[in-house]
Amino acid sequence: MQKIYDLIIIGGGPAGYNAAERAAHNGLKTLLIEKKSLGGVCLNEGCIPTKTLLYSAKIYDYAKHGNDYGVSFSDAKIDHSFVVDRKNKVVKNLVSGVAAKLKKAGVDIIYDTACIQNKDINGFNIDVSGTIYTGKYLLICTGSEAVIPPIPGLKEGIANNFCLTNREILDLREIPKNFVVIGGGVIGLEMASYFNSVGSNVTVIEMLNKIGGAVDGEIADILYKNYVKKGVDFKLGAKVTGFGVDFVEYESNGEKFTVKADKVLVSIGRKASTANLGLENIKVLTERGTIVTDEYGKTSVANVYAAGDVNGKSMLAHTAYREGEVCVNNIIGKKDRINYNSIPAVIYTNPEVAGVGETTESVKQKGLSADINSITLKYSGRYIAENEKGDGICKIITDAKTKNIIGLHIIGSYASEIIYGAAMFIDTKMRVEDVQKIVFPHPTVCEVIREGCFMI
Repeated sequence: MQKIYDLIIIGGGPAGYNAAERAAHNGLKTLLIEKKSLGGVCLNEGCIPTKTLLYSAKIYDYAKHGNDYGVSFSDAKIDHSFVVDRKNKVVKNLVSGVAAKLKKAGVDIIYDTACIQNKDINGFNIDVSGTIYTGKYLLICTGSEAVIPPIPGLKEGIANNFCLTNREILDLREIPKNFVVIGGGVIGLEMASYFNSVGSNVTVIEMLNKIGGAVDGEIADILYKNYVKKGVDFKLGAKVTGFGVDFVEYESNGEKFTVKADKVLVSIGRKASTANLGLENIKVLTERGTIVTDEYGKTSVANVYAAGDVNGKSMLAHTAYREGEVCVNNIIGKKDRINYNSIPAVIYTNPEVAGVGETTESVKQKGLSADINSITLKYSGRYIAENEKGDGICKIITDAKTKNIIGLHIIGSYASEIIYGAAMFIDTKMRVEDVQKIVFPHPTVCEVIREGCFMI
């Protein structure tokens, strides 16, 4: 007997599990197929476990520098193995919570590998270990995986546990004396931050001449200087050329160098997970391995949608949540779209970095007529009270003609919690004078945004 669903979702990460719950609540008979663990990379190998580690490191940093605030911790220590155990507990609790919510919503869940077979008059046929499930609509949320480049010695390094990806680094039980990070993006910087805090000698090798990827250049430079002061050794404009038994070889300005390493994190990017999925069987259009979608989540095939990292647009969990919702809304006939211009991004280092919209660099690249203004966070009484040596800033970018806010970037405490407001400014096309009329709570760090708007 053919098992027919209104919607089949392949992949139980943020896009998939959130979409499944939304679909079920809207009356769709929904099947979610997940080959490993609910929560995907974010919950199991990314967002949540890294934040658990980073919070422990932040407390440890506070203890080590307590004298700056009149509090003495003469024997502060960190138990890394305990931190890892706590991380595992947090992940387990959240994964079980997701499963409970889906069960309550009435979503059917299968833990297995799915392969798209074909399409017939009933819908899309999905093979799961020999059993065929049919969905009138199909939503693909298979996520992403770490890029492993063909660098000499890397394959052997991974095999002997010398080179690690974002997955393995989270279960490392010992603190390496010499820790090398390949890639100065979000994952690389967050792990560099943690291991720097807990005592490793950290070296970050980055091909670009700046850290943080697409982060606004001025913000990235402040973060760079903060971590140089903390002892992180950055090799910028450098290309890794090989891995040895206990070292990494890299090239910079035409010269070759080596740096000693006990462990290496390879974090040079991620790619969509689409291999062996059967996309070719229904002729879904892909580009460089990612599924092509529009702002409604639609693919090139009618009634087939894709959300999350697999479409390659914005590899962030919160983007995936929203994309999954957009797909479900369009499936049930409620027209919806996602605005990629107002998606915030965060780096959970210490200090935190958060930004949304245009950057100084993107304004120049696009030839936009914009005003760019930076204000020190020292205009906030709370920031001064809580940051003895803080050098944070808030950068506001406005359209020169309309005075709409088109970009906002912060480095400093609470940046990750503040940035959603800036995303709302951009999404709703708020002008500087609109923000000036908003009453911000005092004393807070976020009120610097309003102060900055009076300086434009």
